[in-house]
Amino acid sequence: MEDNRIQINRERLLDTFQRLVSIDSPTFGEREMADTLKEEMEVLGFTVTEDRAGEIYGGTAGNLYAFRKGTLPGKPLLFSTHMDTVEPSRGKRAVIQDGRITSDGTTVLGADCMSGTTAILEALQAISEKGCPCRDLEVIFFVAEEKHLRGSEVFDFSQVKAEESYILDLSGPVGTAACQAPTLVDFQIDVYGRAAHAGFAPERGVHAIQAAARAVARMELGHVGDEMTVNIGAIQGGGITTNIVPEHCQMIGEVRSYVHKQALREIEKIERIFREEAENVGGSCKVTYTIPLHAYCIPEGHSCIQRFQRACRVLGLPGTLTRTFGGSDQSNLTLHGVPGLVLASAMEQVHSCGEYMVISELERLTELVGLLMQTD
Repeated sequence: MEDNRIQINRERLLDTFQRLVSIDSPTFGEREMADTLKEEMEVLGFTVTEDRAGEIYGGTAGNLYAFRKGTLPGKPLLFSTHMDTVEPSRGKRAVIQDGRITSDGTTVLGADCMSGTTAILEALQAISEKGCPCRDLEVIFFVAEEKHLRGSEVFDFSQVKAEESYILDLSGPVGTAACQAPTLVDFQIDVYGRAAHAGFAPERGVHAIQAAARAVARMELGHVGDEMTVNIGAIQGGGITTNIVPEHCQMIGEVRSYVHKQALREIEKIERIFREEAENVGGSCKVTYTIPLHAYCIPEGHSCIQRFQRACRVLGLPGTLTRTFGGSDQSNLTLHGVPGLVLASAMEQVHSCGEYMVISELERLTELVGLLMQTD
């Protein structure tokens, strides 16, 4: 790969980041962010369309798909981030000090995912200024990623022509990329018993909480082997008084596994345990679940990995491959035939008010994105 490093305008880079994080963009409230990014991409020569994801979920904006014709042969390359930010996010303000950017401590910073978005915009601007040849480019800005990928869940992937993608949505040092991610199964368990007076006739009742507790005690929680975790995240049951045998108990939890079939087997096991314990006391149970993430693993010889590692060598970055137990829109991209990597994107301690970004890392990320965009 040629050393086609872009010339970053540092002042513009920081101004773009500060401007983007100052926009309130909570999940399902991404309208201002969508309008801003649409305008920016059109100035850069992209054709931009917006889908109906906002209407589907009752949000304010849809996913943005942008395309620009390039001058190099080959399939398009796809780059993507998400527009929404976790709470607390209203009134974000970027504070620059000692080479780092933080919030004022009362909100998240919003580097998740505005660091990656900033890098894409600056790389495109720098490429245009230098007149660099590049492939056809596709850029997608998804809504509602933070709510288990709801935006990419309803995106029409038939319009995507790329055969590899780069999602900018991972913590860690720039030059790291996740090539493997898990299946996530969110489940809800409802245990049903029978109410009775707890003082006069408890024997007439069926204690839903007791049955649920016995089932939870039989579960393996935390790490289950090397490839899977299981968790019960919340439990509630009974009423507002102490003198009634509770007739209902509800739990929510999750299973994560790098092996999709293993996650499904675990859900079957959990359902069996709860059904047995409920029936042992004369009750019943119902287990429902959704699968917002599907496991994938990009093979080492795939072109997206080779391209990423070549670019890293040019820039003196490690080019480290890792796996993540978190989710990103890459899960839905891979599911729909567009395999790719999730790039570390200059964001640290995300989903907290201690979130921060190192400016030099943002610059490295922008150089990396610019080089990836120029590859033939």
